[in-house]
Amino acid sequence: MATPTSDHAEAGSDPQPADAACDAAALADHRAAIDRLDHEILDRLNARARHAQAIGALKGAGVAYRPEREAQVLARVQRENRGPLSGEAVAVVFRQVMSACLALEQPLRIAYLGPPGTYSHDAVAKHFGDCVGGEPCATIDEVFRAAESGHADYAVVPVENSTEGVVGRTLDLMCQTPLLICGEIRLRVRQNLLGNASAEGDIRRVYSHAQSLAQCVQWLATHLPAAQRVPVASNAEAARLAAAETGAAAIAGENAAAIYGLAMLARNIEDEPNNTTRFWVLGQQRVPPSGRDETSLVMSAPNRPGAVHALLAPFATHAVSMSRLESRPARTGLWEYLFFVDLEGHESDAKVASALAELRQKAPFLKVLGSYPAAVY
Repeated sequence: MATPTSDHAEAGSDPQPADAACDAAALADHRAAIDRLDHEILDRLNARARHAQAIGALKGAGVAYRPEREAQVLARVQRENRGPLSGEAVAVVFRQVMSACLALEQPLRIAYLGPPGTYSHDAVAKHFGDCVGGEPCATIDEVFRAAESGHADYAVVPVENSTEGVVGRTLDLMCQTPLLICGEIRLRVRQNLLGNASAEGDIRRVYSHAQSLAQCVQWLATHLPAAQRVPVASNAEAARLAAAETGAAAIAGENAAAIYGLAMLARNIEDEPNNTTRFWVLGQQRVPPSGRDETSLVMSAPNRPGAVHALLAPFATHAVSMSRLESRPARTGLWEYLFFVDLEGHESDAKVASALAELRQKAPFLKVLGSYPAAVY
């Protein structure tokens, strides 16, 4: 009498486990659900884009880029996010959505310190998304000129690094430019060793921007003590040089590795794990309040005892929080200084406005550089 066989058995094969069949069915269900959701998302994205087009038509020749509105949207979606996506991941997705929609209203050109692959380039992508045109410039002065002349719609310039301090040239130019600060970007800087070498021992020369070299002093002393350190104009220029030279490496961002065809020899080699660079977005417009703003200004103090204390007193009197105070030589006379101040709040806020009004009566020189949304992520 023949032995009965299982419904799943075949000659020469083992029976398929029941749980495997169930897993395959569950997988198919999830994939089908994702396909349906993708279709819904696509419809919703295009519906959003049509509203953006309508807004652009209503504005006509008006300003399309609204930093305060974008900051409010990004803050809201992070606040309403229930996961499992992180708040930062949600913000990144919505930034790209807004970038694509803004491009339908008005294609933008953004000047930055180039060439492509610099951290300034990364900052542009983080703040404006990928649907803008980049205008790489050789120097910070050229970045300013591009936006001042209208060759670019906005400029992105580095202001300070958490490890190495302020970018003096940016602050000096802010005293002269008609441009206003429209936004703020905080970029977590991850320094990487890039090159074509097969081992660290083959590296004889390391190129990078002077600040990046300074941010990796301890790592370089430990791993490449004999390698020559060569400062160059930018991290991207360092990557370009390293790509063309045997035995050379560059310290730069991951984006530079992809652009210049370099291997990632070591990741995150910065000495300070929370190394962050702050950038300003500069443009021709004044930005309305977003609900979470900062105001930056520069002022001078008369050359007499207690003058700086007197200039700071209005902030204490009107309960305005000061987040940064930086002095720079005024270039108008020996031992004369300008003071750069960051305040919490918008210049139209009652407390900030009162403090500024009092300050104008005391400071020989005062220039409000802009009120702008604080960085959201």
